[in-house]
Formats: sequence, C-alpha cells, structure tokens
Amino acid sequence: MFVATLLTNPAQPNLDPALVESLRNAWGGGDVQWLSPDEAGEFALPTLPDNQWGVWADLQETGVDLVVQPLEGRRKKMLLADMDSTMIQQECIDELAEVAGVGVRVKEITARAMNGELDFEGALTERVGLLKGLDEGVIQQVLDERITLMPGGKALLATTKANGGYAALVSGGFTAFTSSVAATLGFDENRANTLLVADGKLTGEAGRPILGKQAKVEALEQITARLGISEHEVIAVGDGANDLGMLKRAGTGVALHAKPTVAAECEVRINHGDLTALLYVQGYARSEFVLS
Repeated sequence: MFVATLLTNPAQPNLDPALVESLRNAWGGGDVQWLSPDEAGEFALPTLPDNQWGVWADLQETGVDLVVQPLEGRRKKMLLADMDSTMIQQECIDELAEVAGVGVRVKEITARAMNGELDFEGALTERVGLLKGLDEGVIQQVLDERITLMPGGKALLATTKANGGYAALVSGGFTAFTSSVAATLGFDENRANTLLVADGKLTGEAGRPILGKQAKVEALEQITARLGISEHEVIAVGDGANDLGMLKRAGTGVALHAKPTVAAECEVRINHGDLTALLYVQGYARSEFVLS
C-alpha cells in the first residue's frame, strides 16, 4: 500500500477539498484523512500512480506539494537535518561575509557549491579565507541579528522528541552556529566544521577534516549504528548538493525548498510547506503536534 499526502504553506493554507477528492477518485484511493483542515490531507493507494510526477508538476503551479510513498514504515525514529537554508533561513557563511564586506563574492561561491557546480571542500576553504581577520565577536552578532529559524522547526523537533525520536543536526557550516541552533531547537547532537580563531580574530582557515557530503553520510551510518536502528528508520532533510548522499540513503529523504538540481534527484520534494511537512509525510495530524 501507498499513501498520497497533499500539503500547502501553513501561513497561507489553500488546499481545496474538491481538488483532493478529485485526485483520490482519479487514482482509486481510500477515504481522505485531513491532517489539518485546508492545509494537509492524505489517502491510501493500492498501487503507485503512473502519472505521479505529471500531477506533482500541475499541483506545484497551485501552491500544493504532493508526496507519494509506501504507507508502511513511514513514521521514523530519527531526524537527520542540514542547518543552513533548512533549519534556519540563511547561509551562515554568507551572513558573516556580509558583515566582513565580501558578501557578494561569498554568496556567489555558496550558490554554485550548493548547486553542485563546485567542489564543496574547495569552495568552503575559499570562502573561509575571505573572512580572515574578522573579529570573533561577529559570530554572536550574526546569530543575534541575522539568523532566523525556518518556520515549523520547533514543532518538528518537539514532536519528534515527544514520540521517542532522536535528532541530529549535521552541517557543512560551523559549530559556532550549529551548537546554538541545536540548543534552541532541541537537537540531541550536532556536527559541523570549526572556524579557527587566534587572538580573537578568524584566521581564515577551518579545522580539518572538512565536513562535507561524505561526512553527512558517515553521520547517518554512525548514529544509526549507535542507536541500533536501520537507515530506513531515518528521515533526512536538506537543500544542497552536499546533502544528496544522506537524502538518498535515509528511509525518507526530503528536499526542502531545494536547489532544482537537488530536488530532481529526490522522491520527496517540499517547495511550499514548511518544516512541519516532515511531520505530515510521516502521518502526524496537526492535533498531534507538540508546540514548544
């Protein structure tokens, strides 16, 4: 059995019951279950629809995300999340670069790296080099003034934890940011790169080894082994090319507001919903959300 989940942006819920019912009828699905009125609904399916991606493309034009997946085992025991442009709305290194006066150059490199056009380690090394001499105190300033959480993150973490799940934040960014974001949202652990500092200034170097695409896969392997769960019991979320390894290995890999080249390689693509979409695709109703 499969399940089709339709959802919209919670800030502007516009899921038409007639649309959901029409699709259910066309695909021969079971009764519609509303996870949240006007926002998220689902129905069971006996087989995988042949025209899934054509329907997905049509629904995108109306601001609706569609996810079709096996019904069995969709509720996961672990969340593995990227940070930049996933759990927060910014790229931390871009925000540091803005303060340092090299924002345009760094943003250009970041965009190309996240699209998979550049080697991640080389791109990170080049960007960090442009931050040489920046006062260490700027990190806290950026955290306080320029970093905002992605909508739905607190509900995602609180609900995951309340249901016995484990949460790990794994970023190609920096521990100075992941430690703060992890503590704020309630992650059990975080992994990221380290910005090296000397005499209160950034040295323009990152600690080695650089945590990139393979390190995220290794985190998936190591943490699941430690917890005694399978990789199938993990839901992973990210937006960039360096997330693809973990997204493809996890039981459910969610491309959230992802770069087109990344989304094209993922079965679960969320472009309109926020982080609560990860709860809906696992079958949680809004009435089950834990709001911290």
